[in-house]
Amino acid sequence: MYKNILIVDDDICLAHAIKLYLSSDERKIFIVDDANSALNLLGLYHFDLVISDIMMPKIGGYDFLIKLRLDPSFLNLPVIFLTAKGMTSDRIKGYDLGCNAYLTKPFHPSELLSIVNNILLNFNSRQYLSKFKFLESLELNSLLDNNKILCKFTSREISILKLLAKGMMNKEIALNLNLGIKNVEKYVSRLLSKTNTRNRTELAQLSWSFNLIKGE
Repeated sequence: MYKNILIVDDDICLAHAIKLYLSSDERKIFIVDDANSALNLLGLYHFDLVISDIMMPKIGGYDFLIKLRLDPSFLNLPVIFLTAKGMTSDRIKGYDLGCNAYLTKPFHPSELLSIVNNILLNFNSRQYLSKFKFLESLELNSLLDNNKILCKFTSREISILKLLAKGMMNKEIALNLNLGIKNVEKYVSRLLSKTNTRNRTELAQLSWSFNLIKGE
């Protein structure tokens, strides 16, 4: 069965060049030039991989990835960032938001092909169980009551979890709670440690599972 790959890039010439390089009898490649079109297409078809630029009009790649990771349907959809943003801080931000690979332009097509092959070959067998391990560590069977689960967190941590679930970044959380950014970073790090999650998108998913923003 062939794999569906979605390329999201406003550089259409580059997108078509990538399509030609990645195309095979086992793959079907789709191209869109903005994140809104990508989200619409993702709602219509099943995709096995997304390759996205970061610097795009309207919705940038980072915000696009946040939207994907906050939707349970796309939580584990592999995403490769292919971008000219090559600073270490840019790459860290991409991985913190949940991308699976980060490749900077200019790139060697063979490297992209190797990354794509590796993800398509191995992703289905990978088990991202961090949040489930966390729930097991809390003995979920005896903690089905959300109130008991939430007792594991301080009131400040719960406030931050709520804002994470709404897709807010550290700066926005700091402004909303009248905290310094460094303090917010410390709280987020503490939450990651408490929950055995890898990044803020998994924290947000936990918030949704606990219904922290229900009714808001």
